[in-house]
Amino acid sequence: MKNKKTAIMQSIIVITFAVVLSAFNGNVFADCGQCGGGHDHAADIVEVADHAGQFKTLLAAAKAASLVDTLKSEGPFTVFAPTDEAFAKLPAGTVEGLLADIPKLKEILLYHVVGKKIMAADVLKIKTAETANKKTLSVKANDAVVHINDAKVTITNIEAGNGVIHVIDSVLIPSNH
Repeated sequence: MKNKKTAIMQSIIVITFAVVLSAFNGNVFADCGQCGGGHDHAADIVEVADHAGQFKTLLAAAKAASLVDTLKSEGPFTVFAPTDEAFAKLPAGTVEGLLADIPKLKEILLYHVVGKKIMAADVLKIKTAETANKKTLSVKANDAVVHINDAKVTITNIEAGNGVIHVIDSVLIPSNH
């Protein structure tokens, strides 16, 4: 059971990170005229992240935390999505521990979601963003580099029918954890 939970969490993280990277670099969806890829912009955030293939851990975690239906709903949402590589940077056992503590997992995942659509051009105009769990993210932009808290945004503006994904290089952890 533990290996299954680990695989799910890794899958969710990978998918989230890939989506965010795609938004910034436009390299995940190679056939799309808008973002550089082959997805349907009417597809929801979960479908777009799944198509990217780099957010397997994130998507698995969202499934474990019962957040998939929420992320498939009308929105709009902005997801700061860590890739599978970002989840792999966490200390050993962290993902497994989160999968065993669903309330904590859900809180961390909601810390990556903002309840409105924020495009890259908008990110440059704000200093903070309120997350779906009523916590505040710090937004810093300088020299064409954007950080959400300490995570670097690597890909921006991966659009979905119900919002946008920005890829980040680290998992965001609320300060009370």
